[in-house]
Amino acid sequence: MSTENEGTSVPPAPSAPPVPVDAPAAPAPAPAGPAPSAPQGAGHDTVSQGAVPAGHEAPAAAAPGEHYGAGGPAPAGDWPPPPPAVPAYASGGGGGSWGSSYQQPQPKPGGRRGGLLAGVIAAALIAGAVGGGVGYWAAERGDDAGTGSTTVSASNPADLKRDPGTVANIAAKALPSTVTIEAEGSNGEGGTGTGFVYDKEGHILTNNHVVAEAVDGGKLSATFSNGKKYDAEVIGHAQGYDVAVIKLKNAPDNLKPLTLGNSDQVAVGDSTIAIGAPFGLSNTVTTGIISAKDRPVASSDGSGSSKASYMSALQTDASINPGNSGGPLLDGNGSVIGINSAIQSASSGGLGGSGQSGSIGLGFAIPINQAKMVAQQLIKTGEPVYPVIGASVSLEEGTGGAKITEQGASGSAAVTPNGPAAKAGLKSGDVITKLDDQVIDSGPTLIGQIWTHKPGDTVKLTYTRDGKERTVDVTLGERKGDS
Repeated sequence: MSTENEGTSVPPAPSAPPVPVDAPAAPAPAPAGPAPSAPQGAGHDTVSQGAVPAGHEAPAAAAPGEHYGAGGPAPAGDWPPPPPAVPAYASGGGGGSWGSSYQQPQPKPGGRRGGLLAGVIAAALIAGAVGGGVGYWAAERGDDAGTGSTTVSASNPADLKRDPGTVANIAAKALPSTVTIEAEGSNGEGGTGTGFVYDKEGHILTNNHVVAEAVDGGKLSATFSNGKKYDAEVIGHAQGYDVAVIKLKNAPDNLKPLTLGNSDQVAVGDSTIAIGAPFGLSNTVTTGIISAKDRPVASSDGSGSSKASYMSALQTDASINPGNSGGPLLDGNGSVIGINSAIQSASSGGLGGSGQSGSIGLGFAIPINQAKMVAQQLIKTGEPVYPVIGASVSLEEGTGGAKITEQGASGSAAVTPNGPAAKAGLKSGDVITKLDDQVIDSGPTLIGQIWTHKPGDTVKLTYTRDGKERTVDVTLGERKGDS
């Protein structure tokens, strides 16, 4: 872990106490002269009903449950931009030395200033000698009539009480319910992430990409802030949502689930607290604010077999790094409002790059209302359910919205026959510009917004056709599983 000097070293104290004297000595004449110096996307082109994206380097996205096209990489500057790097797994940080030696500045030359300084030093030494003598006399006298020591000791940190609502108070309550997750695949590869207690039965909520390595025959464990470690198993995972639920084996009886907030009520500027294990440093707490809402994000873990996940994310400037994935994003009351999932990095790292990405103040969390809905489905059936409109939309930038393509994946129809979009009268070439009151400026934005709903929900789509704006109600269909 790279560190910076947090201060300067303190000059050493005198090696011996002053010698007591019977009477103060007369001040010595101040010497002339100076005093001695002190020591020193790319993405796929279309998205349509059915298959899941096979790309990993950029949002190869579609409306939930839609086919994913096989178009080539988008030109530079096209939508979607390179997706935020999903926090990679980390095993620790590098090393760095703490601080540096302190060089006290040399005094400016000048006879009068030097003489005055020497006089001050002499007076200080006399005062020290008198004080030492008095202290020696009091100690020898052993005065029993005294009232005791006059020194004041700091309170034990454990006795200090933090007011409700402070970061320290919130962290003290949330840390015991936050775990560091270690996932290892059958090939021995894996990494570290974070999760938090979802219920008293031992379910832990986290990201899919945190536990993906352990899904098929791997090993999984969760370690609490008190150091107690438990084996765990994957109950269900949703790659498109990037949400997973694991369960502790032999879970303790005293589990305290974190309180879930309401992410729909979050406002830009609200305080945030992130807890996780950045670069393997467990139980790390960082703070910030909500810097944006409804941010369309397509992300991937960078592996060749990875499929993109999509979210209408909460954006925060709380420091989030590799290893924070799956950890809770808390509000000012200590309630969970999101699951930390992805970061935007200025480095070439992430998404399969050679370097490792780090926080630049752009972190993204899955809104807890959506994550809760997915978690309930995973606990109930073990597989995710995605809402769909049954239409392929372009991921290109500059279309003014989510444009329904002329053709779907592998030459299939862009609008699924008898699907939700077809029943609503949508056709190839239509450009969707709004979902309810939410502006839709691209295909990924539409996908993220659709996935905040449930199958069977009715949404109002605003679209343009031949230069004319129209609206239509669409009842969302469903697709089960990630395949």
